[in-house]
Amino acid sequence: MYPLADVLPSEEKFGIRSQVTRASISIPSNIAEGCSRNSDIEFKRFLEIAMGSLFEVETQLIIAQELGFIPETELITIFELLNKEAKMINSLINKIKNS
Repeated sequence: MYPLADVLPSEEKFGIRSQVTRASISIPSNIAEGCSRNSDIEFKRFLEIAMGSLFEVETQLIIAQELGFIPETELITIFELLNKEAKMINSLINKIKNS
């Protein structure tokens, strides 16, 4: 996400650019923190937080595209990767729910 954030205008340093990088780092960070917890309920909660961060990244990128900062063609691959990651997180959440 950092290379993509680098193409955003410098005046967005504390706006979309910051939001995208912080939310993207939050995804694996919450998954890792959830893994360290002692219960499946807590792990599931952190997975749900990670999913929220994933949707936040997606939303910020849509906004950046609509503002003309990023061409839509550059986002296609990123959105495919975000979708794949969302499916993996959802799969983990469902496994925890059903165990």
